[in-house]
Amino acid sequence: MKLLRPLVILFGLLGLWQAIVMITSAPPYILPQPLAVLDAWISRPQLFLEHGATTLTEILLGLAFGLVLGITSALVMAYFRPAREWLLPVLVISQAVPVFALAPILVLWFGYGMASKVVMATLIIYFPVTAAFHDGLRRTEPGWVELARTMDASHWSILRHVRIPAALPALGSGLRVATAVAPIGAIVGEWVGSSSGLGYLMLHANARMQIDVMFAALATLAVLSITLYFTIDSVIRHSIKWQPDSHPSDP
Repeated sequence: MKLLRPLVILFGLLGLWQAIVMITSAPPYILPQPLAVLDAWISRPQLFLEHGATTLTEILLGLAFGLVLGITSALVMAYFRPAREWLLPVLVISQAVPVFALAPILVLWFGYGMASKVVMATLIIYFPVTAAFHDGLRRTEPGWVELARTMDASHWSILRHVRIPAALPALGSGLRVATAVAPIGAIVGEWVGSSSGLGYLMLHANARMQIDVMFAALATLAVLSITLYFTIDSVIRHSIKWQPDSHPSDP
């Protein structure tokens, strides 16, 4: 059943796509048929795999750096009030300025290589991870902390054994959001300036009116993003097995 549902959704979307093409009689340079896009992918799979590997590397590096920076910032803000007063404005500013506006500057500073794309992905990931983990640390059940203190637990022990485990579900939620939006930074960076990646391939194909190639690159990006999201989601679920899922229908 778990395998059947995504297949039904996939073929349903493909059927809707084909129906739109047939009803509107859209020309191939506006909206190609699904089979034309599949043929473009099958005819040159190495092209999409190579550019996809570049984009996936940028996303994974951005996730890694964003996760480390986000966790560190949240811990610092949770335990050092002066640092919180300085870091919170930076956190808000990082989201107040759209990454689309920062992309040309970051490419200018870090070059046309992978570094600028990783920085952009990191900036997008940083906020949801920091905000979620910080909120989880702040909302730790006070009774647990008091119980640990009555047992003469040290400050480090309370952090390690009480606050961080209690904040992991919130961190997991932030990481899920970060994983969903991480490709934005990489793709925008590739649009601004790059020589490889799915964003570069889409831009290059669009300029040459190779719309089937552009849609094939977009489909490759969608598959990578969905696979990465569900992989991260599975890791999170296994990491916090002690917190089972609940549903509104549960008693």
